[in-house]
Amino acid sequence: MTDEAATTAAHRLDTERTGTVDPREVEQFSRLAAEWWNPKGKFKPLHKFNPVRLGYLKREVSGHFGRDAAGLKAFEGLRILDIGCGGGLVCEPLARLGADVVGVDPSNTNIEVARLHAEQSSLTVDYRASTAEELAAAGERFDVVLALEVVEHVSDVPAFLSHTAEMVKPGGLMVVATINRTLKALGLA
Repeated sequence: MTDEAATTAAHRLDTERTGTVDPREVEQFSRLAAEWWNPKGKFKPLHKFNPVRLGYLKREVSGHFGRDAAGLKAFEGLRILDIGCGGGLVCEPLARLGADVVGVDPSNTNIEVARLHAEQSSLTVDYRASTAEELAAAGERFDVVLALEVVEHVSDVPAFLSHTAEMVKPGGLMVVATINRTLKALGLA
């Protein structure tokens, strides 16, 4: 491969990406969008893990903000961002706890699935087809910013985390989670 061909190939790869978003990942999850709310489908591991994750979030967020974790509306008055929200598996329970939830995903298809499910569940969630970079550039700020099982799907983790942290209000909380990169963890996923 000539230097010119290599440069052209590298440029083509760079222009396929928007900031930290990897379009191949967006395309892959867009193809799976109809599966988000099927507890026996492709996202079965997330459905199984969600009660544990939500218990953790309820304890940590309530503790951080001095709230009663046992309260039915423990998150009332908190503005929470879920970056890479997919079909809204985390957004909906947070909205039930009283939070003002913004769910963001670069996949329009995922956002449409999430909107439809929230509407069918009579929940108000502000779903947006957007990115961390776009929200940070617009000056969006949140009490809590979540990036759950998303860093493994971005093209530039340090830049993504920088944009994500930028959106946390002073005194706020940021939670980042990802799957272990072990054979056992991958086998359980």
